[in-house]
Amino acid sequence: MGKRVLVILGHPRADSFCGAMAEAYASGAREASHEVRLLAVGALTFDGILRHGFGPEQPLEPDLAAAQGDISWAQHLVFAYPIWWGAMPALLKGFIDRVLLPGFAFRYREGSHLWDRLLTGRSAHLLVTMDSPPWYYSLFSRAPGHNQMKRSILGFCGVAPVRISSFGPVRSSSREKREGWLGQAKALGRGA
Repeated sequence: MGKRVLVILGHPRADSFCGAMAEAYASGAREASHEVRLLAVGALTFDGILRHGFGPEQPLEPDLAAAQGDISWAQHLVFAYPIWWGAMPALLKGFIDRVLLPGFAFRYREGSHLWDRLLTGRSAHLLVTMDSPPWYYSLFSRAPGHNQMKRSILGFCGVAPVRISSFGPVRSSSREKREGWLGQAKALGRGA
């Protein structure tokens, strides 16, 4: 029996290399008989600013309510996005701010510094592109975007394990190299 896989494209453009990575992963997952949904954040209509913190003043737009439904449905989450200025694009961060809300992704315990992780039971894979070599991003920059997604966001909500595959440098890569990376993404989808 296959898994329910939600592939979230966090690049604003569906015709980007990240978009191709998301499609390749989804294709591989379908070949392995997983049930796959693809969500392109750039195609959604929503306010990406959490205007009042976690207060009730900002109702979810229909696209975000549907995205929460997709996340609830999924057993495995895949995020395909680039590293810009050390972390994810603002569009993806705004989506996360608006969707992974208290009562949905986590719940603070009354009178405690602890919280309940409401997305427990889901795993994730991050397909991350960058214009620097991944070893440089990890060694010299200390991978702030990877840590943010793996620990501060997904781990906080109970998603585990979270695997990360980094691809780069994209800007100076050859067509053959990019095709190889797409093949890797497809293979990762088969093994979801």
